[in-house]
Amino acid sequence: MKKVKPMKNRSEESIELYKVLVQRGYSKEFSELISYELNTTWTAKRMLGYLRYLPKLREEDIVDEMLGILSDRDRIRAKKELEYNQSVINEIYNNGFDN
Repeated sequence: MKKVKPMKNRSEESIELYKVLVQRGYSKEFSELISYELNTTWTAKRMLGYLRYLPKLREEDIVDEMLGILSDRDRIRAKKELEYNQSVINEIYNNGFDN
């Protein structure tokens, strides 16, 4: 497995996720990769919540959940961007281009 460089801006939850995975017997490389991808508070908390209810998972199951979390994050980000763009359009409709 390719070694991943640690991120500079890692959330405390991402570091906790790494520790939990290692404590559960997953390799350091695998744990690093998962916590590297789920480096924000929101994404790491989602994975920690998933792990909390399932004691032992195959690596494939963890990767599948990670991909689901990242997909949710991207979908939410896109929704927020569309909402912002719509608010700008509404502002133009209401006030015109001059304001």
